[in-house]
Amino acid sequence: MATVHLRIGDLVWGKLGRYPPWPGKIVSPPKDLKKPRGKKCFFVKFFGTEDHAWIKVEQLKPYHPHKEEMIKINKGKRFQQAVDAVEEYLKKAKGKDQAHSDDKSKSDKGRKAAKPMKIIEEDDEDAFKGGSSDKEQTDSDPEPSSVRRLVAGTVSGFKWESSPVKDDPHFHHFLLSQSEKPASSMEPITKRLKIIEEDTGSTSIQAADSTAINGSITPTDKRIGFLGLGLMGSGVVSNLLKMGHVVTVWNRTAEKCDLFIQEGARLGRTPAEVVSMCDITFSCVSDPKAARDLVLGPSGVLQGIRPGKCYVEMSTVDPETITELAQVITSRGGRFLEAPVSGSQQLSNDGMLVIVAAGDRSVYEDCSSCFQAMGKTSFFIAGEAGNAARMMLILNMVQGSFMATIAEGLTLAQATGQSQQTFLDILCQGQMASTFVDQKCQNILQGNFKPDYYLKHIQKDLRLAISMGDSVNHPTPMAAAANEVYKRAKALDQSDNDMSAVYRAYIH
Repeated sequence: MATVHLRIGDLVWGKLGRYPPWPGKIVSPPKDLKKPRGKKCFFVKFFGTEDHAWIKVEQLKPYHPHKEEMIKINKGKRFQQAVDAVEEYLKKAKGKDQAHSDDKSKSDKGRKAAKPMKIIEEDDEDAFKGGSSDKEQTDSDPEPSSVRRLVAGTVSGFKWESSPVKDDPHFHHFLLSQSEKPASSMEPITKRLKIIEEDTGSTSIQAADSTAINGSITPTDKRIGFLGLGLMGSGVVSNLLKMGHVVTVWNRTAEKCDLFIQEGARLGRTPAEVVSMCDITFSCVSDPKAARDLVLGPSGVLQGIRPGKCYVEMSTVDPETITELAQVITSRGGRFLEAPVSGSQQLSNDGMLVIVAAGDRSVYEDCSSCFQAMGKTSFFIAGEAGNAARMMLILNMVQGSFMATIAEGLTLAQATGQSQQTFLDILCQGQMASTFVDQKCQNILQGNFKPDYYLKHIQKDLRLAISMGDSVNHPTPMAAAANEVYKRAKALDQSDNDMSAVYRAYIH
């Protein structure tokens, strides 16, 4: 394996998790910070943020040789600000170096040449260990404080403060806290492996390809549009922007667009304008009526569709609505994909949604980087458009019925003199344990019904699932019973609360 020659003070591109390669500088770690075991790594501070992290050597590239390549593949506003900070730093540092050189030129005459900066190579295992003497660090590796003095007050947003490092022994990375998917011991295999399509003639699934396992996402160069900035859509757009996609947004309530404009999104005045400006346009709205109105209404999507334009319906609606939308989009030469999502507001914010897609397979493939930005995995269901809607309604029917049953159990425990907390503790130690159960039950016990998934929307999904069952003469008695409980909760003015507010239907 070739030796990687890097040293303290070098500017580099560091790639951490799924975040795009980011410009940074190799510096000495604090004395009390030991190098992680395992593969060789360097301590890097990133430009444009207060971020810091140990980066594996194979995830580092020298700054200048790879600058054009990185700028070409990363287009985000924050990324550009970081690159600008690097250039400003280089400009300031060059000026200070020149002044320092002029001041010392006479006094340095005849002095023995300074010891050259130590080169840290890939197989130098002890390079970052905290056992080096003060003299060794003074001679070879500049202290973080000296680096801080060099750039303090010169580069906007680039702070070399060591206190956050010492206060955080686990080095939780700020950039990743904004974009990386939380680690999970139950990570699905579809995150790592492609599921091969079955030759059974029935529905099949395909996980979205990853550009690099455990690497960063390379955003598509296609222009992305997004319509609908509700609980789910807001998190999706935020993650698309963080991963470097060029996004144009529209929302019925225009004020909701302001935050995303500040983050680098573009504004579309109408759905038709967004579609006409973009190559791929996503939609995420509340129900079948809203989905139809968005496409067929005044200044709607259909008016902006041209041959080759892609439209992706992410709303959870009935298969009949999907069929109708697919027909009108394709009749204008457009390409159509349905891609409803399973998750909640929190999962949307974390980029951990599950995407279930059907329709035009080539559109699904074109959306690969978008799906990677917004979700932990995606599935493609073969067959006609509408199959993803069917699958999502079944999933939400099960989830809604389950939530109603959990609420029923909590209230029955209370009615029979049992501790609700003990009920939850036992439940979360058994086979039904899940983050969903724990979070929803804890929120119920705390009286916290802030919406993570609107109660009115889960009731809508139950209603559509029951109707779908009727269309194929399949009984859905459990869903029908749960639907009645949600209807009662709606009558108690719980529509705009979280789905867990179904609990209140049992105590009134």
